[in-house]
Amino acid sequence: MSAQTDPADLPGVTKEQEPSPAAARVPGPRGGTGGAGGARSAGGSSEGKTLNVFSHGVLVIWGLLVTMPLLWAVVSSFKDDTEIFGSPWGLPSVLHFDNWSRAWDKANMGQYFLNSVIVVGGSLIGTMLLGAMAAYVLARFDFPGNRFLYFLFVGGMGFPVILALVPLFFVMKNMALLDTYHGLILVYIAYSLPFTVFFLSGFFKTLPTSVAEAALIDGASHTRTFFQVMLPMAKPGLISVGIFNFLGQWNQYLLPTVLNVGDPDKKMLTQGLVALAVSQGYKGDWSGLFAGLTIAMLPVLAAYIIFQRQVVAGLTAGALK
Repeated sequence: MSAQTDPADLPGVTKEQEPSPAAARVPGPRGGTGGAGGARSAGGSSEGKTLNVFSHGVLVIWGLLVTMPLLWAVVSSFKDDTEIFGSPWGLPSVLHFDNWSRAWDKANMGQYFLNSVIVVGGSLIGTMLLGAMAAYVLARFDFPGNRFLYFLFVGGMGFPVILALVPLFFVMKNMALLDTYHGLILVYIAYSLPFTVFFLSGFFKTLPTSVAEAALIDGASHTRTFFQVMLPMAKPGLISVGIFNFLGQWNQYLLPTVLNVGDPDKKMLTQGLVALAVSQGYKGDWSGLFAGLTIAMLPVLAAYIIFQRQVVAGLTAGALK
């Protein structure tokens, strides 16, 4: 018996079944120490790492571009005017909290802040209620004119609001709604409804139909099914679109400038900031202006920080079935 046995001499093994040297060098499913597959895997891994580093670098740069002006404004709100011009990038030597009190009282920011809270709070409730009801009907019920109404709302998103300012002013004037809270609330609702219906209609389509059918079989009306079953299930989408509407309505400047022209006590916070900047002239209270700007930013930042997870969950849940 020889010291080395030929595989072909083994019982049941033919020449065709004998493994070739080339096949022995082919890497397995997890790759090997040689071959084209291993080279491609190594190349893909290096390309993926390069792309990952590049994308993270872009995100870091973008984050700095967004956060640095905000931080600079907040830090400047605690300086006096000399420090703002003398060392604009330095930290304040002493925290001047009197800037905030001066902006709140003397610049009338407190009244403007309250006006914005009243108008945005009322318009946000009305927008979410009417938008959710309209989106639910358009998404879950088939009736003549359904698609026409849907595309009518979608078309409202592409209509420039600046084209409607002049006729809107005269309509509001004829209805005695100028310089009123409820008049501005109605305009804000009409301004925000197209996006709300567009966003929530796609979200309501992703909700399971079996839950609504089970509620109807148990004797619930369509109204009860909407408010007690479907609306709680759409909470992530409602929070997401609510945050977007809050941001847009809180920072709105064009509409209140046109519709609040008579009563200075009914101005919004954005109007107050512009009036404070214009009234300064060449000798201005820059520390008070930065304090007022920070006061205007705080509610928006707080709302996004508190509901950050819900916003992300609502954006992703509406795209999945």
